[in-house]
Amino acid sequence: MMIFESAHSTRLRSSRIIAIPTGNRQKAVKFSEENPADGYFIQKYAHDRIIINERRFVSSLIISPDKVVEDWQPRTIDTLALAHFDTMLALEPEIALIGTGQKLVFPPLEIYSSMIDNGIGLEIMDTGAACRTYNILMSEGRRVVAGLIF
Repeated sequence: MMIFESAHSTRLRSSRIIAIPTGNRQKAVKFSEENPADGYFIQKYAHDRIIINERRFVSSLIISPDKVVEDWQPRTIDTLALAHFDTMLALEPEIALIGTGQKLVFPPLEIYSSMIDNGIGLEIMDTGAACRTYNILMSEGRRVVAGLIF
């Protein structure tokens, strides 16, 4: 597992979400044109990749305004386990997002109860929605962490 850290401000200069029509083909959707020096933000998402600050990721990860944790172990929502939340909890979020892949699938409550028990707001959504929501919350200066499965 690799972790990247940013010492830069967590606020974006402005918040813009740009959606590019994809038609019948699956293409990356460009979310933001902000400066990568402002913190980690998601520029593009497709079912098989995420671009964060000009860097391409091709497997599940955790992102926060100042860290990216590569190779997060769950590869599908079915393999998500209670232990996978430990890395997210260590980042001390006020709100956590779980992107469940191309489709929204709710895991059993027992799996994510540790977040609720620690008083952390938790939202579960498909990974595309989690990417968009992360960018918005990050641009507002919120302490957000997103676990993105893809």
